[in-house]
Amino acid sequence: MEGLGLMRRLGVSALGLPNGPHRVTVRRDLDVPVADGVTLLADHYAPADVDRAPVVLVRSPYGRRGPFGLMCGQTFASHGFQAVVQSVRGGFGSGGVFEPLDEREDGLATVEWLKAQPWFGGTFAMHGPSYLGYVQWALAAEAGPELRALSMQVTASTFRDAVNVGGTFALESALIWVDLTARMKHPLSGITTGIMSPRRARRATLSGRPLAELDSLATGTTQRFFQDLLTNGPDTPFWDKRDFSPTVSQVGAPVNMTGGWYDIFLPWQLKDYAALRAGGHRPYLTIGPWFHADAKMMRDSISESIRWFRAHLLDEPDVLRDEPVRLYVTGAGEWRDFPDWPVPGMREERWNLQPGGGLSPDAPPESEPDSYRYDPAHPTPFLGGPTLLGDTRPQTDQRRLERRRDVLTFTSAELTEDLEAIGPVSAELHIRSDREHTDFVVRLCDVAPDGTSLNLCEGMRRLVPGTPEPDGDGVRHVAVELWPVGHRFQAGHRIRVQVCSGAYPRVARNTGTGEPIGTATHLVTADQEIFHAPGRPSAVVLPVLPR
Repeated sequence: MEGLGLMRRLGVSALGLPNGPHRVTVRRDLDVPVADGVTLLADHYAPADVDRAPVVLVRSPYGRRGPFGLMCGQTFASHGFQAVVQSVRGGFGSGGVFEPLDEREDGLATVEWLKAQPWFGGTFAMHGPSYLGYVQWALAAEAGPELRALSMQVTASTFRDAVNVGGTFALESALIWVDLTARMKHPLSGITTGIMSPRRARRATLSGRPLAELDSLATGTTQRFFQDLLTNGPDTPFWDKRDFSPTVSQVGAPVNMTGGWYDIFLPWQLKDYAALRAGGHRPYLTIGPWFHADAKMMRDSISESIRWFRAHLLDEPDVLRDEPVRLYVTGAGEWRDFPDWPVPGMREERWNLQPGGGLSPDAPPESEPDSYRYDPAHPTPFLGGPTLLGDTRPQTDQRRLERRRDVLTFTSAELTEDLEAIGPVSAELHIRSDREHTDFVVRLCDVAPDGTSLNLCEGMRRLVPGTPEPDGDGVRHVAVELWPVGHRFQAGHRIRVQVCSGAYPRVARNTGTGEPIGTATHLVTADQEIFHAPGRPSAVVLPVLPR
């Protein structure tokens, strides 16, 4: 037993996680009864020398053993907490069938079981990234006063809009995730699956087959959840029981959030932050230069969670930083602390698209629109940006993409002084298309003196007939929400805005026909015009530090 404990401690150290001073005991495969006679399995980690310590509950579809057990069980228990790591319904020995995003009832039943255990000390917290954060929101408003803290990373209270970002369909992330969960069968499967799932998903998306066949191509069989996503848009009842955003402001337990500038869920995580603030709460927020499954973010978040739990479960508030918001400013390479998000004192600055590919705060002159043709048979590719797993680098030199004829670029003059943009980013486009069904993608880049064009953030918007309504000339005013940014454009650099109509396979191509996305096979081109004139200005709106 002592030898196994030493191996766990060595494993924690090998993962770069903080080992605590306590020796840890483990009881495996505890039965947790939930609804319909189903039994879920959980592992219980406890510090051997602390009686009835506070509990950290972790509910996961990714297993209880291996690196995950070390990260979420051994580490917390070595720091004086009990940890219960549970496999959700249908996975790793837990009964029933996995029903993605349907976690409220099982979560609440698990909490009731936890409170009835003789070793329960009266308080508990929850921890975890991504799906493990979503399950926290699923029960947090109803868990009772014993819930004293939540610590969640790269997640949101609803995945509705992240799956249907700007009305598009987040194809690659959805396909990677269903492949990942379909193949998670043993404690180490997360390592190999995390490497291969993006590759299988990418091969499937390049097959040219209709979307409804891609899950079979990637995983070997039809995946019901993927089919549900294809047939249920953001406004369908499918999402109602899976959307916990209406209850966020009702959560009384203190919330600690960690996000990444290149995380697929960041905009909606920040909506949860705003809902908590509107409800009178003071959540903590950390945003780093990370993507969704960034290993450094995972390691750093464990240390942050330990401090959070010490403050709220062990009454040690002095371990917390003074300011609740901590942001990594890219381009400056430094962390900054702030009292709130959006950062107070920033002002909106419009950078208008100009004829001839220019970009400046000046109003555009009278000019003819720029144009390009989008061909869904050869869709504009995705080349770096928010990503689920690391097969695609989140930040990539965009020059290869910018040479394409279906991508417009608008670039500022060299900056004479540093410009810092920290906060929400948006764009306003005046466009005309010969298709009522079409997409627009806007991307913000930093161009270095050597010409390297690095993507900072992006957003997309799917247009349907009448939304937005065209004017008498067929011109539509399109608002696009981009990912937020925390970046310093250094003197000598230039600001660049890309405008195109695809980011494949990050989002599904728009066929131009309005047919159901899962079965559409007829592809039609779209001729797009982007206006930049006094009556029809197009611009990106940046939150800048006053100069």
